[in-house]
Amino acid sequence: MIVKWTPFRDLFVAATDRGVCCITLPNESWETLRAWVSKQLPGAELVEDAESLAGVIGELEAYYRGELRVFASPLDLRGTEFQREVWQTVAQIPMGETRSYSEIAREIDRPRAVRAVGAANGANPVPILVPCHRVIGSSGHLTGYRGGLPMKKELLTLEGL
Repeated sequence: MIVKWTPFRDLFVAATDRGVCCITLPNESWETLRAWVSKQLPGAELVEDAESLAGVIGELEAYYRGELRVFASPLDLRGTEFQREVWQTVAQIPMGETRSYSEIAREIDRPRAVRAVGAANGANPVPILVPCHRVIGSSGHLTGYRGGLPMKKELLTLEGL
């Protein structure tokens, strides 16, 4: 399997032939992407190919300019069934809105799985496209984010929150 990747700002974006599979965050490195691919797609070859990823890069650019509210790029989500269920639910949170971890747990009919929802949210391989930054604590406060709370706040501010 070939995994195509390209740098975007201070992120790396990677995709399989099925869709975007991994996006690193500014506090992560090339090694983070390489390790993720090695674990999730053993034997895959990483090939730099900005042309193949021009569509998702264009969407990310438009998002950062405040011109895009919904991503259309196909995704290739790699994770457990539970993680994919969480990510699919998180992907439905509209721009300009947030949900708490407990609300996500209730939406997937597992109201007692709040911590597991948090862990799945933290393992989201395609942040921004699956907007895990829109998930906050029940108190309304910002809580953990793989990219750090300043980045989470920056993304929510960009979205008008």
